Amino acid sequence: MVGKGGIAVKLKKEQQEYMTERVKEWFELERGEVIGDLAADQWVQQMAEEMGPFFYNKGVEDARQMVEQKVMNVDEDLRSLERPAGRPKRR
Repeated sequence: MVGKGGIAVKLKKEQQEYMTERVKEWFELERGEVIGDLAADQWVQQMAEEMGPFFYNKGVEDARQMVEQKVMNVDEDLRSLERPAGRPKRR
Protein backbone atom coordinates (compact mmCIF):
# COMPACT_ATOMS: atom_id res chain seq x y z
CA MET A 1 0.00 0.00 0.00
CA VAL A 2 1.21 3.50 -0.75
CA GLY A 3 -0.15 6.30 1.37
CA LYS A 4 -0.46 9.97 0.49
CA GLY A 5 2.90 11.61 0.21
CA GLY A 6 4.31 8.44 -1.38
CA ILE A 7 4.94 6.66 1.93
CA ALA A 8 4.50 2.92 1.54
CA VAL A 9 2.48 1.17 4.24
CA LYS A 10 4.05 -2.26 4.51
CA LEU A 11 2.13 -4.84 6.48
CA LYS A 12 2.98 -8.47 6.94
CA LYS A 13 0.51 -10.86 5.38
CA GLU A 14 -0.58 -12.02 8.85
CA GLN A 15 -1.18 -8.43 9.97
CA GLN A 16 -3.23 -7.62 6.88
CA GLU A 17 -5.30 -10.80 7.32
CA TYR A 18 -5.87 -10.07 11.01
CA MET A 19 -7.06 -6.53 10.29
CA THR A 20 -9.29 -7.72 7.46
CA GLU A 21 -10.95 -10.25 9.75
CA ARG A 22 -11.44 -7.63 12.50
CA VAL A 23 -13.07 -5.25 10.01
CA LYS A 24 -15.43 -7.96 8.76
CA GLU A 25 -16.29 -8.83 12.36
CA TRP A 26 -16.88 -5.16 13.27
CA PHE A 27 -19.18 -4.56 10.31
CA GLU A 28 -21.22 -7.62 11.20
CA LEU A 29 -21.44 -6.97 14.95
CA GLU A 30 -21.86 -3.20 14.90
CA ARG A 31 -23.72 -2.58 11.67
CA GLY A 32 -25.33 -5.91 10.92
CA GLU A 33 -23.60 -5.96 7.53
CA VAL A 34 -21.72 -8.89 6.11
CA ILE A 35 -18.84 -7.80 3.91
CA GLY A 36 -16.40 -9.96 2.00
CA ASP A 37 -12.65 -10.22 2.17
CA LEU A 38 -12.11 -7.85 -0.75
CA ALA A 39 -14.28 -5.07 0.73
CA ALA A 40 -12.70 -5.48 4.17
CA ASP A 41 -9.20 -5.51 2.67
CA GLN A 42 -9.93 -2.36 0.69
CA TRP A 43 -11.31 -0.71 3.83
CA VAL A 44 -8.11 -1.56 5.72
CA GLN A 45 -5.99 -0.19 2.88
CA GLN A 46 -8.03 3.02 2.72
CA MET A 47 -7.80 3.59 6.48
CA ALA A 48 -4.06 2.88 6.45
CA GLU A 49 -3.53 5.39 3.66
CA GLU A 50 -5.79 8.10 5.07
CA MET A 51 -5.29 7.74 8.83
CA GLY A 52 -2.03 5.84 9.12
CA PRO A 53 0.11 8.98 8.91
CA PHE A 54 -1.64 10.42 11.97
CA PHE A 55 -0.79 7.33 14.04
CA TYR A 56 2.72 7.23 12.59
CA ASN A 57 3.34 10.90 13.44
CA LYS A 58 2.03 10.34 16.97
CA GLY A 59 4.47 7.46 17.38
CA VAL A 60 7.34 9.61 16.11
CA GLU A 61 6.36 12.41 18.51
CA ASP A 62 6.16 9.98 21.45
CA ALA A 63 9.58 8.55 20.55
CA ARG A 64 11.04 12.05 20.21
CA GLN A 65 9.77 13.02 23.67
CA MET A 66 11.14 9.82 25.20
CA VAL A 67 14.57 10.34 23.64
CA GLU A 68 14.55 13.99 24.70
CA GLN A 69 13.84 12.95 28.30
CA LYS A 70 16.60 10.32 28.19
CA VAL A 71 19.07 12.92 26.88
CA MET A 72 18.12 15.29 29.70
CA ASN A 73 18.67 12.48 32.22
CA VAL A 74 22.08 11.68 30.72
CA ASP A 75 22.98 15.38 30.80
CA GLU A 76 22.06 15.57 34.49
CA ASP A 77 24.02 12.39 35.23
CA LEU A 78 27.09 13.73 33.44
CA ARG A 79 26.88 17.09 35.21
CA SER A 80 26.73 15.28 38.56
CA LEU A 81 30.12 13.74 37.76
CA GLU A 82 31.81 17.12 37.37
CA ARG A 83 34.31 18.05 40.06
CA PRO A 84 35.39 21.46 41.23
CA ALA A 85 38.49 22.65 39.42
CA GLY A 86 40.99 25.37 40.22
CA ARG A 87 41.97 26.88 43.52
CA PRO A 88 39.40 28.23 45.91
CA LYS A 89 39.17 32.03 45.89
CA ARG A 90 40.94 33.84 48.75
CA ARG A 91 39.00 36.19 50.92
